[in-house]
Amino acid sequence: MKKITAQLPVFAAIVATRAALAFGLGLLVAAKIPEHRRRRIGLALVALGATTTVPAVRFVRAQLREG
Repeated sequence: MKKITAQLPVFAAIVATRAALAFGLGLLVAAKIPEHRRRRIGLALVALGATTTVPAVRFVRAQLREG
């Protein structure tokens, strides 16, 4: 198994992007919030999570190449 070393701020950013993506997906399937509001917030969080995934993947790939 390969190890990846990340500084705390980078690790926190990666975790936050995963959380935003998961929370956004959860909102899209939730039933307690009105649909128009839930859909708008959910899509925004999914977009944020997906967009910020690119730098996270680049970081992990760079770390794997170095190690």
